[in-house]
Amino acid sequence: MRNKLERVEISAKTVDEAVEVALKELDADREEVTIEVLSQGRAGIFGIGAEQARVRVTRLAPSHTLASDAIEVVNKLLGAMQVSATASLRTSGDDETGPAIDINGDDSGLLIGKRGETLQSMQFLVNLILGKQGNHPLVVLDVEEYKERRSRSLQAMAMRIAERVTASGRPISLEPMPPSERRVIHVALADHPSVTTESVGAGAMRKVTVYPKREKRGERQ
Repeated sequence: MRNKLERVEISAKTVDEAVEVALKELDADREEVTIEVLSQGRAGIFGIGAEQARVRVTRLAPSHTLASDAIEVVNKLLGAMQVSATASLRTSGDDETGPAIDINGDDSGLLIGKRGETLQSMQFLVNLILGKQGNHPLVVLDVEEYKERRSRSLQAMAMRIAERVTASGRPISLEPMPPSERRVIHVALADHPSVTTESVGAGAMRKVTVYPKREKRGERQ
């Protein structure tokens, strides 16, 4: 009896086509594998400069139950939403850190929403569905590394704001942000020698204010 393949790399016109071919090669369902998009491909101009999409598809080990369940839930949601996108596993996680899932595809940008609100809502829904199966670490969703790019952008902005606050000696309030983004600002400036941060406001309007370090609570002018 021939041993089952564990990993394949496939090229095709689109990511979806490459994934389908890979699944046939592995004789596996989508929830049984991780999908790494190596190249989205490009159409080129009049066929010149065209590049095929390429994926690496790896069979999940049987122990990765949360990861496989998460992939299955995300792909079912994408199908129900009729979104042309594919979920792939970035990391499978462990007992303390949940799996991280990337979503890539032609329509994946629609899943981000204003300030990532749509993506956060989808992540909440996925974890709510999985929560019915018992307690588990948080499953993290990302769309084409949006959260990583957003995090780098927020970190750079935090440092610029800190420079302005240090130079002017006056606090600056940022725009309202979800908890995950406020946390990025707090962490980025946690060890800053000249400024400190505080979350102010309530609900959707909660935001981070950056203060000069000398301006402590109860001592503000």
